[in-house]
Amino acid sequence: MADEISRSYSIEDLRRLARRRLPRAVFDFFDGGAEDESTLRDNRLAFDRLKFLPKSPVDVSTIDASTALLGCPSDLPMAIAPTGAIGFGWPRGDIAIAKAAAAFGIPFSLSTSSTASIEAIAREAPGRLWFQAYVFRDKAFLNTLIERARAADYEALIITVDMPVGGKRERDFRNDFDLPFRYTPRNVLDFARSPRWGLRMLRHGMPVLENLIDFVPDTKSVSGIASSVGKNYDDAFSWDFIQSIRDRWPRKLIIKGILRATDAQRVAAIGCDGLVVSNHGGRQLDGALASLDALPAIVSAVAGRVSVLLDSGVRRGADIIKARALGAEGVLIGRPALYGVAAGGEKGAHRALEILSDELVRTMRLCGVSSVDDITADVLAPRIGFEHDAPS
Repeated sequence: MADEISRSYSIEDLRRLARRRLPRAVFDFFDGGAEDESTLRDNRLAFDRLKFLPKSPVDVSTIDASTALLGCPSDLPMAIAPTGAIGFGWPRGDIAIAKAAAAFGIPFSLSTSSTASIEAIAREAPGRLWFQAYVFRDKAFLNTLIERARAADYEALIITVDMPVGGKRERDFRNDFDLPFRYTPRNVLDFARSPRWGLRMLRHGMPVLENLIDFVPDTKSVSGIASSVGKNYDDAFSWDFIQSIRDRWPRKLIIKGILRATDAQRVAAIGCDGLVVSNHGGRQLDGALASLDALPAIVSAVAGRVSVLLDSGVRRGADIIKARALGAEGVLIGRPALYGVAAGGEKGAHRALEILSDELVRTMRLCGVSSVDDITADVLAPRIGFEHDAPS
């Protein structure tokens, strides 16, 4: 296994390895998007449409890939995005990714629907920790989660605003991967084809959405919890609620799921510290604008008043440079770390970050840029009809 991990030279290599090692239903849950998956595809195409215009000759013998994210030092211009149910890919997968993030000196975001508790991550993988919360109808329970993150000394709180209801993820339907979970001839056969995965699950036990156990006190199964959670997203919350969170949370506050410049201006006006330009990795509204295409207008709208991060579609170190050139402070990565941990646990998660870090430094050299803070719009070739790409 270790040799296959070390001989994975791209995130796509890790993706293929994870696909071989996971049941199809589990892999598709991580890999898939909503409906026709047009937004999932366009997130990648948006990066492909941007081309570099390298500077040369330039002294790039020394490269500084460090920067500041949310006002604090980060060894790389990226952080781990919040992703749920990681333990279905690898036991204690959340902790494995958090440890890899700490080793690379970047922030780790823990999802509400993680398979490790807020406290376990803080205890076993200390570093720059951010906690992501969905907006539930049960505000008392939501406030309890937020208070637990504060007590565990999490640096930042992320509020996800683009999920009033779950997206229609048709791969899950076709694989009989439904919540509440039920065994069917199709998925039993699917699981039987991945015996090593099955043995790991038997050895460690089926994962539980640790932070949500008290949400449904009488329901201990992961499927029962997830089903109840899915029915309790608040589809009526407003900017007033975001303001109330801002008033109570004393640390950094990030709003995730912004695609409109006017919404970004509201985030800044409320006094939030950062926002994530994101379409939820193509898992929510199919047909939504690619995050990268939404970025320039948002950067222009907030005019430096909040930190702007980009999420969705990042698969290469070069993508980080493209996002930075369009004005993002850094990127959040979700699936790359998931593919890595599913392929080989903590070693796989570490390898995913190693690949992106190496590609970032290599592409900086090839573009003639020696510092992340020197990456500006002029490393990109102009796009006809997109003159507004360059932030003012």
